[in-house]
Amino acid sequence: MIFRQLFDNTSSTYTYLLADETHRQAMLIDPVFGQVRRDLALIRELGLTLVLVADTHAHADHITAAWLLRQKTGCRIASAKVINADHTDVALEEGEEFGVKGVRLKAISTPGHTDGCMSFILEDESMVFTGDTLLIRGCGRSDFQQGSAHRLYHSITGKLFALPDPCLVYPAHDYQGRTVSTIGEEKAFNARVGAGASETDFVEYMNAMKLPHPKLIDEAVPANLRSGRPENGKLPEEPGWGDIRITYAGVPEIDEEWLEQHLGEVTVLDVRLDDEVKDNPQSRRLVDVHIPLNQLRDRLEEIPRDKPVVAMCRSGRRSSLAVSILKDAGFEKVASLSRGFVTSIP
Repeated sequence: MIFRQLFDNTSSTYTYLLADETHRQAMLIDPVFGQVRRDLALIRELGLTLVLVADTHAHADHITAAWLLRQKTGCRIASAKVINADHTDVALEEGEEFGVKGVRLKAISTPGHTDGCMSFILEDESMVFTGDTLLIRGCGRSDFQQGSAHRLYHSITGKLFALPDPCLVYPAHDYQGRTVSTIGEEKAFNARVGAGASETDFVEYMNAMKLPHPKLIDEAVPANLRSGRPENGKLPEEPGWGDIRITYAGVPEIDEEWLEQHLGEVTVLDVRLDDEVKDNPQSRRLVDVHIPLNQLRDRLEEIPRDKPVVAMCRSGRRSSLAVSILKDAGFEKVASLSRGFVTSIP
């Protein structure tokens, strides 16, 4: 199985990518609206097709990317039936199996943080995706959105703690950089519900926490009840000056076909060494400005600011750094030529 754990710094949310190496179908668990470019770039670079997205619950701290991903890829959306979110294709109920070819999960209802919380167990019980129900050495709060400390206690101890001790626990959040735990670890060491804590122990602990109101709850929950669809129903604006693709490394790229068709609309910046340019004279017809990468920071004034800038080099590696340098210098419309001169330019 192909497995990746992705992180959103703003909300401390983990998104999980699962796919089968043979069938190449992918699913995302708990995708974040602001990370769609990153997630799609990774899926594209791994040669996968996104087929399904699934949310463990209606989040209060970020907006799901489910609807936006469906607009961009045609994937299906799954979430708990009890949530009754708009635009869902798969309304999950207790014990229901779902997933993509080669990767099967079972949904179990684990309410208490919210009434619509579900955990997703891999078919062989080697992994469980617990949303906010069970965190690493903690758990989700139970003081809003139909939360109940009593129900949360029974969801954790009666359902999740019934899984095999080696089962890996992958939560929806962690605020201290921890990435994974196990059922056995949490049974022994969870600060709220581990080491044989009674229901009274747990409920009294949760009731005494007095946490501040989630900052984004008034925005996030209504949006997540629409599966992340913006209230106006419009897609986020994309860069208007070119057919930009953002790589998983975060580099905006343009391909050679687009560049050939729009040469007069951009400034082409060659960041190769002087000797490389001499050895590749046919590329000069494309270039407006030549500045070796190691001189770029000192010669930025030579680059016009009236057009978007496409940086080029031999392979696309140096030009990606050139894009970063240009952005730091205030150039907003910049991109690197995908794959560079070696594979792009005859």
